[in-house]
Amino acid sequence: MPAVSAIAQRYESVLRHLADAADMAGRDPRDVTVVAVTKTVGVVEVRQAIAAGMTDFGENRAQEFTGKQALFPDMHWHFIGTLQTNKVKDVVGRATLIHSVDSMHLLRAVDHHASEIGVVQDVLLQVNVSGELSKHGMTEEEAEEAVRAACGLPGVQVRGVMTMAPYTRPQATRPVFRETADLLGRLQSMHCDGVDLTELSMGMTNDFRVAIEEGATIVRIGRAIFGK
Repeated sequence: MPAVSAIAQRYESVLRHLADAADMAGRDPRDVTVVAVTKTVGVVEVRQAIAAGMTDFGENRAQEFTGKQALFPDMHWHFIGTLQTNKVKDVVGRATLIHSVDSMHLLRAVDHHASEIGVVQDVLLQVNVSGELSKHGMTEEEAEEAVRAACGLPGVQVRGVMTMAPYTRPQATRPVFRETADLLGRLQSMHCDGVDLTELSMGMTNDFRVAIEEGATIVRIGRAIFGK
């Protein structure tokens, strides 16, 4: 019987914490997707993660994203980093989900390229509810404007929102996650074609348990799976 990898052991620990947090919130843990963040992670580690049962992976640089997506095309690859408009062509049509649409300009660029190649690209609107200057993201008002605009953009399907909380004590992130969940609820009331708001991407290694308690449907986990 082959030895269990350290990555597999850490992943099992993440799943236990996920289940505990979901239970605290009265949620089904199967409603939460773990995106394994492969930033700085090599091909060997990705293979070990796949062997451990992981299917969803996230990259934050276009070059790394395209390289790993080409090597493991059967996996679900999420683009989670800042997306420059000149890299849109490298990501659209390859990403299961783009988490980081942080402006109307980028939303329209994604729509334009998706329409050119004949696909509909699933995206999340990145929102900055904490107001941190160091964080990218739309204001709540800009997110509402983007949802309205998406009604007329055939190349994109807005699936929900993403946020990054300040790096601090996990419990201190709760108000940010709660406000983001409240924003998603308001956006869901804006029914129109091209908008199917079901996803709430928030929570990383430091704070994913709190994020799940506050309604996250996707958590982005790097260090807790792959180590430091």
